[in-house]
Amino acid sequence: MKKLITISREYGSGGRIIGKLLAEKLGVPFYDKEIIDKAVEESGFSRELIESAELKAKSSFAYNLASALNFSEGIGASPLSVNEKLFLAQFQVIKKIGEENEGVIVGRCADYVLKDMPGVTNVFIYAETEDRIKRAVEQYGDDPEKAAQLVATYDKARQNYYNYHTCQKWGEYKNYNLSINSSYISEEEAAELIAEYVERRTYRDENRDE
Repeated sequence: MKKLITISREYGSGGRIIGKLLAEKLGVPFYDKEIIDKAVEESGFSRELIESAELKAKSSFAYNLASALNFSEGIGASPLSVNEKLFLAQFQVIKKIGEENEGVIVGRCADYVLKDMPGVTNVFIYAETEDRIKRAVEQYGDDPEKAAQLVATYDKARQNYYNYHTCQKWGEYKNYNLSINSSYISEEEAAELIAEYVERRTYRDENRDE
């Protein structure tokens, strides 16, 4: 069974760092900004536009409204909104990675994109709020006076973005194989725990008769 892991995470939980350590332990590629690189190359959208796609969802009402509208003009114009096109650009990159490679994929609704693919392990990383604020300041370099607001803003944006595009609930346990509170375990230990889980877990035969 190939090693393919998705990491969803709260802002400041250390999910990206854990994902990178995990990829090193498993000897597989790590995909984060690399997805943006491929999406820019294949879609023609600017890097700035794709990078900001998720954060645009910090207001669920505004994002839902913008996503429902198509500002294209002319006969034969695409029925998709800009938000949907940006999501689709990354969706296609993630789908291709899942079909052709092993790896650890961080964020971008990867658990949903690959949900029908056998052998995928979906992980959610969360932490206590005070620990996330501390990590945002000490490791991410965020302004101490704005860190609490940034944690809340990024979480809201990720939740709205995920919920809109997947019709699932961000952070809900049934969407993941494993959830870890990183407040009570080091990043290195969390990566080791996930690696062991991947090695030990059983995989269901999706093609078996019910």
